[in-house]
Amino acid sequence: MSRPFDPATPATYEDWKREDEYHKSFLLEPDEALEYALANSEANGLPDIAVTPAQGKYLKLLALSVGAKRILELGTLGGYSTIWLARALPEGGELITCEYVQKHADVARQNLEHADLTSKVKIVVGAATDTLAKMDPSELFDFIFVDADKPNYPTYFKRCRSLMRKGGVVFVDNVIRRGGVSNLAIKDDPRINGVREMLEVVKQDKGMDATTIGTVGEKGYDGFMYAVRLD
Repeated sequence: MSRPFDPATPATYEDWKREDEYHKSFLLEPDEALEYALANSEANGLPDIAVTPAQGKYLKLLALSVGAKRILELGTLGGYSTIWLARALPEGGELITCEYVQKHADVARQNLEHADLTSKVKIVVGAATDTLAKMDPSELFDFIFVDADKPNYPTYFKRCRSLMRKGGVVFVDNVIRRGGVSNLAIKDDPRINGVREMLEVVKQDKGMDATTIGTVGEKGYDGFMYAVRLD
């Protein structure tokens, strides 16, 4: 039985999940390719850490809003977010996605093939720091999605910034971590420290303008950083 609405009562995880489900019932249609990607990823033992359907559609809409023709993704996992992003690309567009774990990349290829998107997506396997260092700085990206290992977030941000066109966007996921980033009593968590160090990098970079937005939903309390290259 649901609780009566009381603005003075803190919302719970069940409230957030119910709200996600309610809005999805209006704004997201059933999608066989995306459902296959989730089911196939689960069947192959991949961790359940992909973006939610609402977040996936948000990424697609953001990429569409900046007219993205070249997209970079760090952290492929099973390719669920990759499918959403690739669907924002026009004919001839390209998405390069970086994945450290070979098994994850193999499952993502299956899912992308099932979604008929292999012509638009290139998966690069290996450490993203190495992959980024080898990229041609003259071939700039319009939209970059960072959802990989958090300790490397400062390095990822600096390298992605140099690979992004003026006016381009970098979207960094998982930057609130249930409020842990602002809890300065937490000192020895490398994921939280990685986010804090990235925030310091962004603060010092006057050629970028950024904000952080907290989110709640079916996967709990977290948030993202949205940054635009100005120079």
